[in-house]
Amino acid sequence: MKNWQLKLHKWTHWEYWPFPLVYYPMFPVWLYFSLRARSFFFFNAANPTMKNGGMAMESKMQIYDLIPQGNYPNTIYISKQENLENALNKVFSSRISYPFIVKPDIGMKSFGVDKIRNQEEFRSYFLRMHDDFLVQELIPYQNELGIFYVRKPGEEKGKITGMVSKKFLSVIGDGKSSILQLIKRNPRSHFQLKALQKKYGFKLNMVLDEGKEFILVPFGSHTRGAEFRDVSHLLNDELLETIDGVCSKVEGFHYGRLDVLYNSFEELSRGEKFSIIEINGAGGEPTHIYDPKHSVFFAWREIFRHWKMMNDISIMNHKKGYTYLSFKDGRAMLKDSNIVEQQIKAI
Repeated sequence: MKNWQLKLHKWTHWEYWPFPLVYYPMFPVWLYFSLRARSFFFFNAANPTMKNGGMAMESKMQIYDLIPQGNYPNTIYISKQENLENALNKVFSSRISYPFIVKPDIGMKSFGVDKIRNQEEFRSYFLRMHDDFLVQELIPYQNELGIFYVRKPGEEKGKITGMVSKKFLSVIGDGKSSILQLIKRNPRSHFQLKALQKKYGFKLNMVLDEGKEFILVPFGSHTRGAEFRDVSHLLNDELLETIDGVCSKVEGFHYGRLDVLYNSFEELSRGEKFSIIEINGAGGEPTHIYDPKHSVFFAWREIFRHWKMMNDISIMNHKKGYTYLSFKDGRAMLKDSNIVEQQIKAI
């Protein structure tokens, strides 16, 4: 696609709009909820056991430690203070083998997440990382679901407020075109071209056999090209029981999105063959809004609906003695989060 065609596609499909353009129109709504809670940074009380309520600057490892064992991948914490040899010893003593996943301990939007296939790739990642990171076993399931979960304080059972299916960014070969040519035919992959060229280099000149799929980004991240589909209509009582059975055991967790890898939807509903790869707290978006079929007005309604639930939960927890963030600490959190985002984008 030509540059003007890409730009036109971007501005006529709101899912590609910059974050501020989507959220700044919602600022009066946030002010309303802030006045209601008497705090601009009320979200701190939404999930009391997560730093900043899980809005930003929270440790992923600390959140994994809250999840019942067996429901998330084998994960280890690597301090930036460690040397490469010690880091590798920790990985292999934990029975994590190649290929495995690496991700910043404090991160966002899947920036800095990568798949490591050998020692050289691990060494390169280790040297590029600015801070502590996690090494996580690779879960073999090929399906990913984002499940938004809400449970008010005092409620015995929570609810699922939205679900999104994530299709990893990929191309399908035609036996004639190079991977690079295939990438440029689809705006979704073309928007990721610079990052893909950096990752794959000359490999993009390879011609795929007809019908062969090549997964460009093996992560369900919208910012990295994954296609999101709203599958909230698939919610059933069995799935809710499974998810509620896990989330109700996560101390202090009331509001957020679970990102889940699973083998089949039927097995996931029964509580079989699935793994929670991440829990996003107050900063988690109801990502079913990014289904291309939804308008920006639908997105704004869903954001409003979820912010109201977060606001209600925060006020209820505040009455129980849990604190809000001070304005000073909240501003510092936002500043630190912006710095971290710029750092991990460069990885």
